[in-house]
Amino acid sequence: MNRWTRSAPCKVNLTLDILRRREDGYHDMYMVMQTLSLGDLVTVEEGGASFSLKMEGLELPAGIKSLEERAAESFFRRIGRPVPPLQVTLEKITPAYAGLGGGSADVAALLRILRDRYAPDLSGETLESIGFEIGSDMPFCVRGGTALAEGRGEILTDLPPLPACWIVLCKPDFGIPTPSLFARYHSCGVKERPDTAGMIRGLEEGDLERISRCMGNVFEQLLPAEFSEVFVIKKRMLEYGALNAAMSGSGPTVFGLFAEEEKARRAEEELKKTYRETFLTAPVGKF
Repeated sequence: MNRWTRSAPCKVNLTLDILRRREDGYHDMYMVMQTLSLGDLVTVEEGGASFSLKMEGLELPAGIKSLEERAAESFFRRIGRPVPPLQVTLEKITPAYAGLGGGSADVAALLRILRDRYAPDLSGETLESIGFEIGSDMPFCVRGGTALAEGRGEILTDLPPLPACWIVLCKPDFGIPTPSLFARYHSCGVKERPDTAGMIRGLEEGDLERISRCMGNVFEQLLPAEFSEVFVIKKRMLEYGALNAAMSGSGPTVFGLFAEEEKARRAEEELKKTYRETFLTAPVGKF
């Protein structure tokens, strides 16, 4: 039986800004995204009766199509053939509901496997457009690397890679509903915007100090008081030597950017004493 395994690297938002609500109900975003070395493992095997999905340690709901099955259907519809019997297994490593795009990364890894096996001449842009049928983060997760994302997330511009550094991820033991934060954006508004233009210049110059100064996420200004632990983690990251720290996506994971590996490892060790889902990672490039 043919079998393929790929990593599904997660992402952080070096900057995240919301520009406006669109007529279709979505929002126009303006953000710099970065792929990290931490990721789930996605395995695809040919065979079986039909498409199936297994997630180690988790029971999947019956009667509901997974994002992976929907992505497979979209892929094979695009190349003009029926979905073959496939067994997909996810080994979860990236925290779920964390603002790290773990679910999108899983689907993106599946699409890369399907492209390599069934349509190797399919362009990256086409694969990204298939991913976009499933979710807004999918095009970036298909591409990876460092990129400016606009529109709903599907308009991507490659950027120079993040200079060598270490990134510590720390997820507190709660989730934050993304729709509630978008609702607060319209009722509360935001006072400060991340310097995305400065971030892009910092990447172009390879200036890690400037990059760190430009990090920011407007969702932090919209967090209800019960999620204030995010700011406790940010403060601790800085105390351990991070150049800067910010929340990724709609949270609650906080990431700290470190220039020195020793400081990053100490931060990981200390934070893990309180927060079990703490990881030391590094930036990775395009797929």
